[in-house]
Amino acid sequence: MNILEKYTDGLTVKDGIYFSNQTSEISYPESGNESCFQIEQDSFWFNHRNNCIFEAVKRFAPNELFFDIGGGNGFVAKALEDSGINTVLIEPGIKGCLNAKKRGLTNIVCSTLENASFKEGLIKAAGLFDVVEHIESDITFLKYINTYLAANGLVFITVPAFNFLWSNEDADAGHYKRYTLKSMSSVLKNAGFKIEYSTYIFSILPVPVFLMRSLPSRLGLHKNSGEVDKHLKEHKTKKGLTDKLMNAVWEREIERIKRGKKIHVGGSCLIVARKTL
Repeated sequence: MNILEKYTDGLTVKDGIYFSNQTSEISYPESGNESCFQIEQDSFWFNHRNNCIFEAVKRFAPNELFFDIGGGNGFVAKALEDSGINTVLIEPGIKGCLNAKKRGLTNIVCSTLENASFKEGLIKAAGLFDVVEHIESDITFLKYINTYLAANGLVFITVPAFNFLWSNEDADAGHYKRYTLKSMSSVLKNAGFKIEYSTYIFSILPVPVFLMRSLPSRLGLHKNSGEVDKHLKEHKTKKGLTDKLMNAVWEREIERIKRGKKIHVGGSCLIVARKTL
């Protein structure tokens, strides 16, 4: 049985990818998927974010079909699938979908929910991982996502944290804003959700991000912030004592997420919210 049959009949399969017959403008730059694809596998940032997301999904929706909306190259979706959570990638960018196929992801939909004629009110668990910051009207977008969720459905979200950490990297990535737990919670409540769990992650990153990205950006430096080689170097897993110290911090964060505890500062927000309207 087609795992998506319950959710839509508006897709056709070609070379292992589901396509809709309609397309629409994408707010995320298509080149971003290709850049991320070169970075993700060996990145301490992407791998720790995956681990945090998995613990949240395992705690709140371990047995639901999980829809990773705007999931790019399928790095999160594949990690969830490999951990035993049935997952569907929804990604309108063809490059991201092809990269997800290279990763061996099982269920890939090259479309938006609307263009793929997904039925409203059926999805029980969905992820928006570093997606909302690319949307100018975040409340309107989350209200749109809300319509596709089942009653009491859950949405799992990560977004970059704190406006004082804004840099050229944010502008190059097509971000409209960074968030705090308070501001993201307010947006979600206005879109018809209640907060089940919220925390910061990457607790040790605000200071180095401010010193190495935000401050140079304010001073007019680091104009070539989009260079892949630079990002590869920043993201690559560190060796020796630095690696041990970072892993100790990441393990502490994972343990707090497992227990439902909050991390009080970090470079990103992680929020789980439940549909109420």
